[in-house]
Formats: sequence, structure tokens, C-alpha cells
Amino acid sequence: MILIVDDKKENIFSLKTLLESKNFEVDTSLSGEEALKKVLRKDYALIILDVQMPGMDGFEVAEALSGYSKTKDIPVIFLTANNTDKKFITKGYESGGIDYITKPVDPDILLLKVRTFVRLYEQTLSLNEAQQKLQLEIESRKQAQEELKTQVEHLHSTMESLPQIAFTADNQGNITFVNHNWYKYSLSSARFPETHPDDLNALQNFQLNCHSLHAPVEREIRIKEIETNTFRYHLLRIIPIAEENKVCNWVGTLTDINDQKLVESKKDEFLSIASHELKTPLTGIKAYIQLVERVVTKSDVPTAPLYIERAKDEVLKLESLIADLLDISKIQNGQLQVNKKEIDLEKIISHAIDTIHQTYPSSLAIERQGDLFDQPIYADAMRIEQVLVNFLTNAIKYSPDAEKVIIKTEVQEDDILIAVQDFGIGIPAEKQKHIFSKFYRVEESSLKFQGLGIGLYICAEILKQHQGNFGVESKVGEGTTIYFTLPIKHHITYAKATY
Repeated sequence: MILIVDDKKENIFSLKTLLESKNFEVDTSLSGEEALKKVLRKDYALIILDVQMPGMDGFEVAEALSGYSKTKDIPVIFLTANNTDKKFITKGYESGGIDYITKPVDPDILLLKVRTFVRLYEQTLSLNEAQQKLQLEIESRKQAQEELKTQVEHLHSTMESLPQIAFTADNQGNITFVNHNWYKYSLSSARFPETHPDDLNALQNFQLNCHSLHAPVEREIRIKEIETNTFRYHLLRIIPIAEENKVCNWVGTLTDINDQKLVESKKDEFLSIASHELKTPLTGIKAYIQLVERVVTKSDVPTAPLYIERAKDEVLKLESLIADLLDISKIQNGQLQVNKKEIDLEKIISHAIDTIHQTYPSSLAIERQGDLFDQPIYADAMRIEQVLVNFLTNAIKYSPDAEKVIIKTEVQEDDILIAVQDFGIGIPAEKQKHIFSKFYRVEESSLKFQGLGIGLYICAEILKQHQGNFGVESKVGEGTTIYFTLPIKHHITYAKATY
């Protein structure tokens, strides 16, 4: 629509008639004030504005139009009968006008200019609309990128907090992110950890073939830890992230299952050892019973008691093995009972030494050093004796060429300490932290010495229930000291041991 502003009706009529004859939609106004009110209510493609009008002249109206954001882009053509000198024209342009038409109006020139400015205005509107759409699209994409960035940062933050090795890769298998655990197994964020030569290289296969994969990858593999230079078992999981049914990224984790694999291995080893250990006394019992049958048949009575005694010894060994297995079961079910009361530790130590002397009559000497416990302590007598007997049995078993085993006792500020020292084969430093673990046996001694690998585990559980501590000190080839402490519940006076 075109707005004609002129204070003379005859001028408006002639211009309006001309423009409407060429199919232009026209609106009119007889004053500057009325024109300003109209442009605020309606949209106009062009304003033909008379310069000389009573009240607000054309220059003032143009300046007012240029001050409104809605109307500042509407082209204004000044209509004037005089004042065409340079100063007048300059003032018109400064006021916001874009062209002049002088009276009397040349219809052809007027129509040419009207068509040009209307077309330019329409193109400007079209460009503005396209710019607005483009701006909205840019803002929308920026928002989407910000949301994606936030999601990626959240994913990375989550992956950094995982205890596993975590990584992401694009659809070509290129690594795009790794968490801090990655660097325990790889020096570069762009290179997968080294896989054991005997394992299928699942990581390399994934990187080479991920563009054709669509399903998650899950496999147990061994990868090399940089610090220890050893291969550890990990569970590899790589999950595809798809958009519009097309894989765009992958998220992977490597979970350390080495300890679990070791436990499974120890379990299998335990079953094998237990079968062998239980079979050994049963074989002895069977053999001695057969010998008893033979000597009784031959009336060789003097040798019968010897065979019966040896059969009883084998039964005791079997009974001990079964008792340990039952204790393991009770510990697993939380049913290992500890009945605490005031006990005489000196009597417990003496009973343990007597038990060892009866069990190993021709064994090495047991020497006592340190403090005597003259006051009672709050504990389970049977269980503490079980711990002492186990410590002494191990000391004798693993020091076959030594002459003695030493029991050291000490009263500390809040605890009493009992240690058993042998002078046997010793335990390697890297193995010492595992000896109280279930089913653990030091490889160096497992073939030479019998046992299920559960005695010290049971001792540890008993001491935990007494709020006691335990540990080991050892040097290979020099011997081992294994010790435990118990908290003092009463004030203890003590003297030095003399035997």
C-alpha cells in the first residue's frame, strides 16, 4: 500500500487516480500528524510526502518516521513545487527522504519511481524475512550445539568418574575421548592398549571393522598394564550410538576382572587340592584298616594297635580338613560364632604348644620370648588357640630344616601382641599381602607343602571379630614372622617370660 500525504485534496485526488489506474493500493492523509498516526497502525511500501504543509511540514514528518523502528525503512519521496536548490535537497535527504518529485508531476516519471521503490521495499521485506529465518535457524543450531556440548560434557564427566577404562570412538573407529584410567594401559589417547598375543585382538578388529558393525561388542581380553608390564584380564564392552538407524558413535568400557579370574582360578585349584587332600587321609585310613584285618587274621596282635593309632591320626587329619571347610562355610554365611569371656592367655599359649608337641612329637623346639600375661583378657579361648595352633603349624611346616620356632609376646599400650617367628623358606614381598586371602597359596611352596590355603583366612576372620590386627614380615631364605594383636579390655600387669 502507498500513502499520499498532502494538505490539498485536489493533489491527492490526481495522484491517487493515477496510481490506482496502475493497480496500486493507495491510502491518503491531509496532514503530517494524521500520517504519523496511520503509519503506526498500517504497513506501507512507499510514502509520497508533500514538503509544504501547515503544522508539521514534510521534513518534520520524515524525521519522525526515521525515528521509529517500524517505519524507518519505509521509502519516502518528497513532493514539492519549489525549493529544489542544493541546501533544500540536502535537508530532505538528511530528514530521511530517498528522492524528490517536483510539481507539476510527470506521470511517467512518478510511476517509474513508484514501481522501483515499491519493488525495492518488497525485496527489502523479503530479505529481512529471510534474514530473520536464517537468524532463527542459527540460534536453533547454536542451541542444539550447546545442548549437544552439554550432553557430551556430561557423558565425559560420567566416564571420568567410572572406575573402569572408558572411551568413545566415531563411526570410523577413531578414538575421540578417553578417561584418566586409559593412561594406565596406553601412552596415547589415539592408540588402543596392547592385547595379549594369545587373545583375539578385539580392539584392533573393532577399529578395522566398526563401519560395518551394528551390534554391541563384548569379550574378555587381556591388556598390558604399563606400570607392572603385566597383562590383566578385562571385560570389553563397546556399544553403538545410532541416529536415524545409522551408527554415528561408539561408547566403550574395559572393566578389570583380573581378580575375579584369579578367584575363579583359585576356586578350581582349591577343588583340585581339596579333592587330593581329602583323598590322602582316606587312602591311609583304608590301608591301615586293611593291615589291621590282616594282622588280626594272622593273630599278629602286637602290630594291630600301631596300625589303629596311625588310622586314628589319619582320621584326625581328615577331621581337621573338614573343620576348616565348615568354618569357611560359616564365615561365608556370617555364622562363625565367637564366644568372648575373660580368658587366661598364658594357659592358651601353653595348650597350643602342647598340641603342637603332641601333633609333631619329633619336631623342632618352640621357644618363648617376651612378656607374660598375668591378667585375663576378653576373648574366645577356643578360637584364639585355633589361631595360635595354625600359626605354629605353618611355622613348622615351612621351616623343615630349622632348629626352633619362637613365640614372642608383648604388652603394648592398648593391645597385646603375639608373634610366631620361623627360620624357614620365607615369603616373597609381593606375595605377603595375599597370604590371608581365601584359597591363596604361595606358588613357590604349593607343590612342596600340603594344604587348602584357608587356614590363615579363617584366622584373619577370627581376629577381625575380636577387633584385632594381624600381619606378616618375611624375607626369602631367612624366615617369616606372623603376628596378631588383641585389644586390652582390662589393665594388665606383666613379667618377663623365663622359658
